[in-house]
Amino acid sequence: MALHFVTDDAAAAGIGDAVVLTGPEAHHAAAVRRVRVDEAVTLGDGRGVWLDGVVTAATPKQVDVRITARDEVPAPSPRIVLVQALAKGDRDELAVQAATELGVDAIVPWQAARSVSRWDAKAEKGLARWRTIVREAAKQAHRAWIPEVEGIARLSDLVARAGDAHVLVLEPSAVERLTAVASDSSDDRDVVLVVGPEGGIAPEELDALRAAGARLVRLGDTVLRTSTAGAAAISVLSAATGRW
Repeated sequence: MALHFVTDDAAAAGIGDAVVLTGPEAHHAAAVRRVRVDEAVTLGDGRGVWLDGVVTAATPKQVDVRITARDEVPAPSPRIVLVQALAKGDRDELAVQAATELGVDAIVPWQAARSVSRWDAKAEKGLARWRTIVREAAKQAHRAWIPEVEGIARLSDLVARAGDAHVLVLEPSAVERLTAVASDSSDDRDVVLVVGPEGGIAPEELDALRAAGARLVRLGDTVLRTSTAGAAAISVLSAATGRW
């Protein structure tokens, strides 16, 4: 499979045009991935544009690509949104990376009551870190659309979201299984997966979400880590909705 790179310049490029990669993307292409002249590559803008091209020049500071084909990939509908609780160590980052590779369409960091990790004054740094992880994971997965990382959410934000989206809260004690409800939605509203932190979602949070219309669902008979629960749920939804 051809190597894939992301550049804003892909948005306006057409067949026969030259797209120039510079900065970190050029260095990554030439010095890390070692692209060579006449090698076939693909380019995208992360917003649906997909280009096929051939490398015409390659140095660590600049890689030139001649475009041979152009396509525009529609955004998936309905969207799958992951609300990922902040977690200690790198567990939330692992969750974000896996979710992106598996096809999630948007990611929302959640400061849950039991989150050990607290962004507070460093929210912008945390968001920047997650967005970098998402961009690199989307490139690795050859995705035409790079998921949006939204601002950090509080419980009130999730409650409000339940009014216009299918909100599914992953809860090991739930009666309903995700496999039983994964294909229930028949409209274009977002399907929002809520994953709690290491200690689980607090009872008062579960009560508030349920009262707002969210459904509590479980994945199976085992309890998954916060770093793997979202990925497992996205896989179930992707199979149930025909994405896979």
